[in-house]
Amino acid sequence: MHRYGRRAVAALATLTLAGGGLAACSKDGPDGTVKAFLSGWKSGDLHTVGFVSASGGKVADADVVKQIKELSGGLAKQPLTVSAAGDPKAKGDNATSPIKLDWTLPGGTHWTYASTVRLSKRDSDGWQVIWEPAIVHPQLAVGDALAVRRVAAQRGIVQDSKGDAIVTPRDVVTIGVEPQKIKNLAQLQKGLDTAFKKIGVDMDFSGFKDRVDNSKPDAFVELITLRRPDWDKISDSVQTLEGVVWNEGKKPLAPTRVFARALLGTADEATAEDLQKNKELAQGDVVGHGGLQQKYDDTLRGTTGISVVIAQQAPDGTVKDTPLFTTKPVNGKAVKTSLDVTTQNAADAALTAVKQPSSLVAIRVSDGAVLAVANGPDGGTVDTALTGQVPPGSTFKTITAYGVLSNKIAQPSSTVACPKNANIDGHQFKNSGGEAFGNVQMHVDYAKSCNTAFIALGGKLGADKFHQAASALGLGSKWDMGVSAFSGQVSPADSPTELAAASFGQGKTVVSPIAMASVAASIARGQFKQPQLVLDPKPASPAADGAPLDATAVSQLRQMMREVVTGGTGTALKSVPGKPVYGKTGTAEFDANSKDTHSWFIGYQGDIAFACMIQKGGAGADAAVPAVDRFLTALNK
Repeated sequence: MHRYGRRAVAALATLTLAGGGLAACSKDGPDGTVKAFLSGWKSGDLHTVGFVSASGGKVADADVVKQIKELSGGLAKQPLTVSAAGDPKAKGDNATSPIKLDWTLPGGTHWTYASTVRLSKRDSDGWQVIWEPAIVHPQLAVGDALAVRRVAAQRGIVQDSKGDAIVTPRDVVTIGVEPQKIKNLAQLQKGLDTAFKKIGVDMDFSGFKDRVDNSKPDAFVELITLRRPDWDKISDSVQTLEGVVWNEGKKPLAPTRVFARALLGTADEATAEDLQKNKELAQGDVVGHGGLQQKYDDTLRGTTGISVVIAQQAPDGTVKDTPLFTTKPVNGKAVKTSLDVTTQNAADAALTAVKQPSSLVAIRVSDGAVLAVANGPDGGTVDTALTGQVPPGSTFKTITAYGVLSNKIAQPSSTVACPKNANIDGHQFKNSGGEAFGNVQMHVDYAKSCNTAFIALGGKLGADKFHQAASALGLGSKWDMGVSAFSGQVSPADSPTELAAASFGQGKTVVSPIAMASVAASIARGQFKQPQLVLDPKPASPAADGAPLDATAVSQLRQMMREVVTGGTGTALKSVPGKPVYGKTGTAEFDANSKDTHSWFIGYQGDIAFACMIQKGGAGADAAVPAVDRFLTALNK
């Protein structure tokens, strides 16, 4: 039916009212009636205005209020300003008055347009408004309603150092269950658990029974979304389980499930909590959760467009949209990182065999670019690689050694005794495993990681010069990498006992893996440069480059780090393919009531510096060194 014909029918169908409850009409000019109508429209009180239909029948003011709300549809709760757009023009018993409507749409955009109010005083002692849907919008008719449609913006991508997309839409399968199809819930759960473990997924089924019991019989109770390659590995066994249902689709994902997972975060459909926090979001919007996806959500998400339409419902129940006004979406912008896909894959793979929480960071020596940020197991849920705060153990002997060498307190060839124990103000310190190397040179103390020798060296260095050495290597300074990162907190070394503990990485010193990777990079290049991770948008306040390190001390320290690999605690790396490896192991105590220790190794090979930390991994040679071996071997294939 044409709109003209619909309006004619609508006019005839408008309810003619008898009896009381009708609004008054104006005996003066039409301008008074128009003003009263516009004022009442705003307040929702139109009892002072008289209304008639196009055919002349009386219309109750309450019906007009109701119809305005229904016609406004999805805009009913949006702010609206209605005002006169000129003086009424009267001709005989009829008049017209131009008006302007200004809606404030979701997101703050204004939609402004003109409309017309028709008036009549035929068969009346004053002017009355001819009520018709076209007043709300010229194209509206009875049964229509305005509706707001969101025009999704394309989400920006997270890029690697080459500008290639890390996170792109990839094929996924969402697995769920349909309660009415389940025959044996316990058997189903067992079957799913077995299947998921084949692809390395340890599914948490706590609350699974309650979710099934409290869902509608035909509901899709979602369990997990898998990448298509993972689904293909288990699809045959999962599809035979009674009650399992699945949907295929796409989701923004990294190259692998573990790829820089804790750093990147995820982009998922907005949760109820997201919608509660951000009123501009709507159900179905994609939002960043954790990592870079959350931190840069506004940048990546862009701005959703708005389309105002007339929603017309057909007899078959379908709805046809007639667009009236549209604001184009503003697509999200990319976030560029320094990550290198090859290096990141090697770092992730190196931690795959590690069951404990673990981290591995790789930095390019020449410019400080962070090439890999890996956490395990399974990619990690917390980005310990960047934000962890743990004792560094004997890797910190590298800082003490730099302080000693740069201040000429000792030379690599100086004899520094390595007794089994050292007593400082009544506190007994010992070497790992109770070792004692006797009167050996400093480079041997470093290579074999003698705590008691470094306690003696730290005492000669003193707190001030100890802190100067740490500062020269960038520890404890303010970094801005575009993402949260902990640059370390160095012990105050404010007592002989605390200085003794700090000299070999215990006491109150805490660091992150990236802080120690940066130390290794600084020694390799001879200068501190703050690590770079987010390249665009460019961080506002990155730390300035440090002064050149003492060239002689750095050269000596490099030789000592090489000896760790050729004849010290890191000899397992001696045969790693590629260029020579330089480094330092670390065994970090973290709990006085536990014998567990964190396993560390920091170092560099060619233009790649790195730090690896395995929580509760034992000695540095036990867990961190093998992980670094796997990392460098994969990198040099």
